[in-house]
Amino acid sequence: MKRGVALLILFGALLVGFSSAQESRGATMPEGLDDFKKIGERFLDVVRKDLPGIITGIWKKEVLPFWQKMGDWFKENIFDPYINPFFKKEIEPRGPVIEEEFEKEKEELKEDIKTEMPEAGRSIWERIQDLIK
Repeated sequence: MKRGVALLILFGALLVGFSSAQESRGATMPEGLDDFKKIGERFLDVVRKDLPGIITGIWKKEVLPFWQKMGDWFKENIFDPYINPFFKKEIEPRGPVIEEEFEKEKEELKEDIKTEMPEAGRSIWERIQDLIK
């Protein structure tokens, strides 16, 4: 947050400096659409070249560390003391029952596939032989 405010102040000071420097050198406002177009093209070139690097730097230096800190805090203060013990207490004893149910579901799905889609159970070679006949 402090960095953002500092950057805004810096950019504001730079803009004021640039405007005063242009006035002292005798720079004038663009007169026609062609001048505006040239300025816009130069601006877009700078944005295309520099903006991805700026965004990547901000992402790596500010955003990721923030979310990593949030994740670490969540793991230490919520997941480890509350959620993980619940899973260990409730889920681990039911492991064998869950595995049995999973196997039953798997067999039922295999049967459904065989009855509803008889083509799926056939090999590629059988399909090719049917096409040749």
